[in-house]
Amino acid sequence: MQDFSLVIQQPADPAAQLILLCHAAGGDAASLLPLGVRLSEAFPLAMIVSLQAGRTSANPMGYEWFALADVTEQNRAQRVAQALPALHAAVRGWQARSGVAAAATALIGLSQGAEMVLEASKSHPMLASRVVAMGGRFTTLPDTAPAVTTIHFLHGKLDALVPYSHSVTGAHHLRDMGCDITAEVVPFIGHALHPDLIELTITKLTTHIAHHLWTAAQQAAAVNTESNAAV
Repeated sequence: MQDFSLVIQQPADPAAQLILLCHAAGGDAASLLPLGVRLSEAFPLAMIVSLQAGRTSANPMGYEWFALADVTEQNRAQRVAQALPALHAAVRGWQARSGVAAAATALIGLSQGAEMVLEASKSHPMLASRVVAMGGRFTTLPDTAPAVTTIHFLHGKLDALVPYSHSVTGAHHLRDMGCDITAEVVPFIGHALHPDLIELTITKLTTHIAHHLWTAAQQAAAVNTESNAAV
């Protein structure tokens, strides 16, 4: 199958990071170009690719990760499960092409793309170290928390297509399981790739220290303190 993904940035030197974007239903790889361009400004050494779903959507110029026609809460999980292997293969493929491992990979999704990256964090917990879900939801809440993946929920409070309660519920559920998460519900924003959501994405990716890394640093510091005290 031909890959219509859009490479937004490819560093001349080996990439230090890999950032993969997943568009909303009815969009395409180019629809996330504003996000990709802003990410390239913040991460000049990252390879940034906007992935394109393989299904043609009801919008004749757009694509979708799974069929939305006649979707219900009863058949949604099956449709997502059938779509996940293609996303998983795309991520692994770009990791191989860029030479970037999962520890330096971030997945960012909008709307249906956010649902896909959230579900990917469940089915393949070692696929990426950071996930950003903008205006999305879990198809079904996870049973276990990913050990080394940080998940950032970003949602417009006026989102009428995917209510922000999905992000609140998902964030609380993961927090209660000990997962490393952040959640932001932004007033006056609906279901769109809003500039405020883009800037929040940059902030989360540049300032948040993953819980497992912080814990490891604290443990290492404690060991060094004990060693120095014993001398």
